[in-house]
Amino acid sequence: MKFEYFVENEYNGCEIQQVMRRKFKMSTTWVKRVKLYGTVEQNGVHARVKDRVSTGDRLYFEYEDNSGKLNCPENVSILYETGSYAVVNKPAGMVTHPSHGHLEDSLLTSLSDETLHPVMRLDRETSGLLIVAKDGYAHNMLVTEADIKKSYLALCYGKFEPSEGTMSFPIARRENSVMIRDCVENGKPSVTHYKTVEHFGNAGISLVEFKLETGRCHQIRTHCCHVGHPLLGDGLYGPLSDDNPNPALKDTAVIFDEQMGRVALHAYKIEYKDPFDKEDKVFEAALPEDMQRVIDGIR
Repeated sequence: MKFEYFVENEYNGCEIQQVMRRKFKMSTTWVKRVKLYGTVEQNGVHARVKDRVSTGDRLYFEYEDNSGKLNCPENVSILYETGSYAVVNKPAGMVTHPSHGHLEDSLLTSLSDETLHPVMRLDRETSGLLIVAKDGYAHNMLVTEADIKKSYLALCYGKFEPSEGTMSFPIARRENSVMIRDCVENGKPSVTHYKTVEHFGNAGISLVEFKLETGRCHQIRTHCCHVGHPLLGDGLYGPLSDDNPNPALKDTAVIFDEQMGRVALHAYKIEYKDPFDKEDKVFEAALPEDMQRVIDGIR
């Protein structure tokens, strides 16, 4: 992390640490890290973060962090990478964070031996795009400044009527359950926009695009279950699940859940404003082979 900045008039008389927080959106923790372990210069001379600046002063900050290139595991695609972050395509079946039983094969540990900071996470069975920051400063900038928009594709049972619209149902954790979520009146506000891409009438299945306005745990899966259109292969909210069975869809699910083999959900698009170069970025990842195989079989 390196910054060179000539003080603008609005910061005249401010302390350096105030400039770091206001101009560069550094947290208190990051100001301390740069102060203790990095470089702070004012007009080419070492400075303290409490020193005051004048208009036109040259400030220089540097902090050695995890800015090296990431590993590129065989089953993970890196679509875009800078010294601050990367956009990666996670395969289904891989956990995002290292956890018990997945200390060596998580997405983060596969990408680097250094500490990484995922800006978002995907469930183990969900495939697709997510952003991984290389340090806490980049993570904070992406979370607060990037205005990230995420879009998903899923295979769902049934046909949405109308074919596009919004599901706005509050979500809360089910009582006495660690994992299951329900749509309940006293839950957290949760909004999912949907649009049917294609309906396969012969199979009673739809390919649907979802855009999240909020980011609750299992939001798409919970909303789809609530309106009677659960995702193929969903072991928690699907027709064959113990927690949310749907007898009306059982016969169809027996066929297609087995063909799918995991929840049919793919994070296919990310749109955001890069907080470092100020450019709009859009990345897409094609449907994975398993979802495409089910669609080709139906057709």
